[in-house]
Amino acid sequence: MDEFAPLFSTRIWPQVQLLVIGAVLSPGKRTVTSALRVLGLADDPRFGTFHRLLNRARWSSLQASRVLLGLLLAAFVPSGPLILGLDDTIERRTGKKISARGIYRDPVRSSQGHFVKAGGLRWLSLMLLTPIPWANRIWALPFLTALVPSQRYHEERGHRHKTLTDWARQMLRVVQRWCPGRQLIVVADSAYAVIRWLADLQQGRPITVITRLRLDTALYEPAPERQAGQKGRPKMKGQRLPALAAVANAADTCWQRVRLTRWSGETLREVDLVSQTAIWYHPGKPPLPLRWVLIRDPQGQFSTHTDSD
Repeated sequence: MDEFAPLFSTRIWPQVQLLVIGAVLSPGKRTVTSALRVLGLADDPRFGTFHRLLNRARWSSLQASRVLLGLLLAAFVPSGPLILGLDDTIERRTGKKISARGIYRDPVRSSQGHFVKAGGLRWLSLMLLTPIPWANRIWALPFLTALVPSQRYHEERGHRHKTLTDWARQMLRVVQRWCPGRQLIVVADSAYAVIRWLADLQQGRPITVITRLRLDTALYEPAPERQAGQKGRPKMKGQRLPALAAVANAADTCWQRVRLTRWSGETLREVDLVSQTAIWYHPGKPPLPLRWVLIRDPQGQFSTHTDSD
């Protein structure tokens, strides 16, 4: 905790330490009341001081995130590339005073054929993915979280709307500035398989993104080299490649059997892989070079899907 002390004034630093300890020990919701109650401070006359720490005191949560990331890197990943997880979640909140509340798709209760809405606050979280020695598995350790209001919230206040991918791009660039010289590898779900967003992350210092593509994504061969004296605009792409769904079902596809460790819920798991490079192109969007990987389960317990980076 001493690493965070310079972010707060000496007057409120003792209250900060008490809130953190209480949040760790509190069962259920980690509210200020719960944190004080578990520490035996439910009747403390300074009760309002702890609330003012969160809604009035001047301190930077962004700088606190930077300190937290530094501690995590020193403990788990002192060198080498940083593997980060990127995901959004909904905090279910009700009440008229919660101005940033919106209506979103519930990722937990929704399925491919069933859409469920949920009201609350949407948060985008950036997590360090690292093996934990005593857990014998990879944990996602959150260190930077941003509130992502809905489009309606911004329109009502006359603000420019920032999409989920806009926030994600900004957060990743911030981490890149914090960790100069470290390669970033980001793992995200299909919501971030957006060609323009992925192309933007390749500008400057490239960021590698592993996400899930649709099986009908339009993939092409690289554009042929421009010949001397050739007229017209340079070609953006080459010949159209077969759809990934067709590759997965083709009898002549050469699958490679590999054994993976730390599979979800299992120690070892055998899967079939096939991979190639291609150009992802959509009219009006920049061409994006990528490597796609098709994954097939020999046991037939999950359907074939594709990842790309």
